[in-house]
Amino acid sequence: MRSSTTDPQLRVLHVTQPGDGGVAQVVSDLTRAQLAAGLHVAVACPDSALATALRSLGADVRLWRATRSPGPSLGAEVRRLGRVVADVRPDLVHMHSAKAGLAGRLAVRGRVPTVFQPHAWSFEAVGGTTAALARAWERRGARWAARVVCVSEAERRTGVRAGIRGRWAVIPNGVDPDRFRPAARPATAAGTRSPLVVCVGRLCRQKGQDVLLAAWGRVLERVPGARLVLVGDGPDRERLRALAPQSVRLTGLVADPVPWYRAADLVVLPSRWEGMALAPLEAMACGRPVVVTDVDGAREALPPALVPRCLVPAGDPGALAEAVAGLLLDPPLRASLARQALAYVRTVRDVRLTAEAVSALYRHLLGGGPDATGRSAAFTEYRESIHS
Repeated sequence: MRSSTTDPQLRVLHVTQPGDGGVAQVVSDLTRAQLAAGLHVAVACPDSALATALRSLGADVRLWRATRSPGPSLGAEVRRLGRVVADVRPDLVHMHSAKAGLAGRLAVRGRVPTVFQPHAWSFEAVGGTTAALARAWERRGARWAARVVCVSEAERRTGVRAGIRGRWAVIPNGVDPDRFRPAARPATAAGTRSPLVVCVGRLCRQKGQDVLLAAWGRVLERVPGARLVLVGDGPDRERLRALAPQSVRLTGLVADPVPWYRAADLVVLPSRWEGMALAPLEAMACGRPVVVTDVDGAREALPPALVPRCLVPAGDPGALAEAVAGLLLDPPLRASLARQALAYVRTVRDVRLTAEAVSALYRHLLGGGPDATGRSAAFTEYRESIHS
């Protein structure tokens, strides 16, 4: 086994399903950093825009046909992934999201050092018997992960409460400050001077756009003329379109959300659950204030000064409307919060810190570095917490 992530022959295999959204962005950011560090990086993922982007970076992309949710095709997906692992012969496998973690751990079964990163727990997305089965699997599957990497301490605590006995590491998400940075609001994106609220995310129950639409009428009562833009696509698109009044626009899938962040007066993400969402970090890096719901990772993603005005209970349209309208009516406060958010993200949520922390974890797992608990510079902020 090779012992250092500076060894140009070190082979890392990332496995991901889905191939879009925040998970894909994390995989792309890690791939870029690891290629720059001289690693051989292979990625098993669906045929998608992510696959195309990774090829352009120079990654060894292995197309892996897999559905987003478990189903009758799981056995074939595990076998296909097993063939990819046998062909790539990685020194370490890093699995992203519940589906990749399910198929990947069944394919590898701990024979290769394995990192599993749930990016929000699967059992939070479902209820009843399905949730019980998902929790039971995660408790069993943890034995086949050398580390379970959570993107927030809150996500780790959720796993512990579910009875998962993981060997934990907490490495928060970060954003690229060269891509996500402030700019003057372009008139073509802003349209009129009416206040603009932007919500960036997959159109699905998790992201809670329906809660935002339920709150929107109360926002308009206090801020007539305000406009809302839902940026993204997903399975709830038509349902949300039917709920949306004239003041709401759905853009569909966009290649780059940055112009919309920069155009916004306020960015809102009303999620029902998360690990640590990227959209608020991206918005703050673009110099925009945010309102987010108090789900896993949200408090950890905000500078403390923003919590009283920018964090609201999940699933509460009234509280959401109050926070959004209050900030739209107070431009000086928005500007102050935006400045504090920008400074915070640049200091502690830079994606380069995230990539360094992941590299430190790899080194430790492969025997080439110290246990990163407080002894690695990369883990000054991102301390590894190991619980047997």
